[in-house]
Amino acid sequence: MVTPDPIGPGQESVWAYPRPAVAEPSGRHVRIEHRGRVIADTRASIRTIETSHPPSYYVPPADVLASVLRRSAHRSFCEWKGHAVYWDLVTDGAVLSDVAWSYPSPTRAFAMLRDHLAFYAAPLDACSVDGERVAPQPGGFYGGWITSDLAGPFKGVPGSRYW
Repeated sequence: MVTPDPIGPGQESVWAYPRPAVAEPSGRHVRIEHRGRVIADTRASIRTIETSHPPSYYVPPADVLASVLRRSAHRSFCEWKGHAVYWDLVTDGAVLSDVAWSYPSPTRAFAMLRDHLAFYAAPLDACSVDGERVAPQPGGFYGGWITSDLAGPFKGVPGSRYW
């Protein structure tokens, strides 16, 4: 049994998030920068939330600098969202492989995610929500963004595989 961290003023606990996961519109300011370029900037993201996970933010394609993205061969499957495709970030001669993912044909419950892009925070120079730099969710598989308004512990830390 996991003991949730205490919830501070203005925080929400990831242990209060639903399971299965859900997607919901977010008006928070999401910004991604790498090598001096703004890769994404939006106030129209969609966040997915699931018990024990910090949110993943999906950015509308119109708010992403598409010229630096290249579809990769990598694919994955989510039991709730469906089949994902991955994207490499190519800028200034450098490649960040599989740094973003999207759902071209998500399940009905996640239809609003169609073609929106989510990014792993760790490889990028700066990812922020409402001006606060995020910390990446622990563990290489997970793509959540941790901000100070969240209480954990967060899935991905050592020993959390079967949470």
